[in-house]
Amino acid sequence: MVFTSKDFTEFIDSNCNRCQFITSKLKSFGVNSSVLSIDDRRHVLVQFPSSAYNPQFKIKTVLVHYDRAEGSPGANDNSAAVLQIMDWSKRLASFSGNHNVRIFFTDGEELGSGGVSEQGAFGIASTFRRLGITKDDVYVFDCCGRGTIPVLSQAGIGSGNLNFKEQFNSLIQRTQDLLSTVSPHWLTLPIPYSDNAGFLACGIPAVAITLLPSEEATTYLYTLGQNSKLKEYVVSGKTKLKEMEIKTYYNLLPKTWRLLHTSQDDISTLNKESFILMEKLLNALATTKTLA
Repeated sequence: MVFTSKDFTEFIDSNCNRCQFITSKLKSFGVNSSVLSIDDRRHVLVQFPSSAYNPQFKIKTVLVHYDRAEGSPGANDNSAAVLQIMDWSKRLASFSGNHNVRIFFTDGEELGSGGVSEQGAFGIASTFRRLGITKDDVYVFDCCGRGTIPVLSQAGIGSGNLNFKEQFNSLIQRTQDLLSTVSPHWLTLPIPYSDNAGFLACGIPAVAITLLPSEEATTYLYTLGQNSKLKEYVVSGKTKLKEMEIKTYYNLLPKTWRLLHTSQDDISTLNKESFILMEKLLNALATTKTLA
């Protein structure tokens, strides 16, 4: 299992050069990559051969941030998803036919607390917008090493102009269909912003997916119905709430999220079932095709 491997232990070590680790490990898999410097952030772009793409179908751009909060091992945020998608890259390298997958390992997601424009993915999205790359299906995976309930972010639903709404609603529907193929139980809920924020801010539809343990997901769903301000707190992190209220709403978050950005976000919190589910989900995504 990936998260019990020597690679995972090395990747969450405080002295790990995570960008170099990713490029070196991909190379050992026989997968080419390049480092793109945008706004002082170092993003890793996986380079599959042209034969992996068919222009008749949409490109599926997948983003997973490799940076982590200072002082945290970052096992779930976001090492688990990074290792899962690195492993997927290896499988895609020998994929039969066209998979149309573009993968970015992004830098600077944790900087987004100062404003979305500081987020590393914002630079990627701005570049996409400048180049006219606005029709991709953009998927963000964050904190996918704990739990078996896929949770699709509500961010972006109901926003933007008519063209954006149509494109985004179509992406949401396809994502829900995708989740249904791998899990009988999934939810669409407010979750903290990830790299999807940078793309949404640039007017490019993007969805974010995370995992939660079943009990936590159920409790969170119920609690949202009982506390009208909880959604606001989750999606912004810094609302007009008073300090005491912020503490109250923080304690209502799923335990998985309360472990993030702390020293407790370590390997012991992860579940092998999450990695099994993610392998199925990513494999299903590889075979999904949508006419361009």
